[in-house]
Amino acid sequence: MYLVMEMTDEEKIKEIIYKLRPFLIADGGDIQFVKYEDNIVYIKMLGACAGCALIDYTLKDGVEAAIKDEVPEVKEVINIA
Repeated sequence: MYLVMEMTDEEKIKEIIYKLRPFLIADGGDIQFVKYEDNIVYIKMLGACAGCALIDYTLKDGVEAAIKDEVPEVKEVINIA
């Protein structure tokens, strides 16, 4: 008998962020998970991403869209500067 454990929402979110990191690192940036609370994901954009003029697009159209696709309960992703 095998016990299959389902990932928590926070674990899923961390996994998605882990998969997105290489793309951000390739452009001189990075992303760090801070916390998941009240269906809101708090992250910290680092390196080149922190000062990029396109950070809002990266955050909403990239990171938030990818997370919401896998974890629909997420309301928003917020960058803690």
